Amino acid sequence: MSHDRLVTMANQIGTFFATQRREDQAGRVAGHLQDYWTPEMREELFRLVDSGAEGLHPLVIEASARLRPKADA
Repeated sequence: MSHDRLVTMANQIGTFFATQRREDQAGRVAGHLQDYWTPEMREELFRLVDSGAEGLHPLVIEASARLRPKADA
């Protein structure tokens, strides 16, 4: 999947949940990405965030931090 398409899709999800007047909008974005995106798509999202997250909706950036596997301590 192209970078631009992934950003567009992620931002559509972020924009949708931003309009919802519910608690934990970033958590809901994270849940959607976990449930409906493939692991490869999530990994690409993490790479985009690591490279500066240019053009990504703030809720998507926050959600990606919640989804990212934690490094073993």
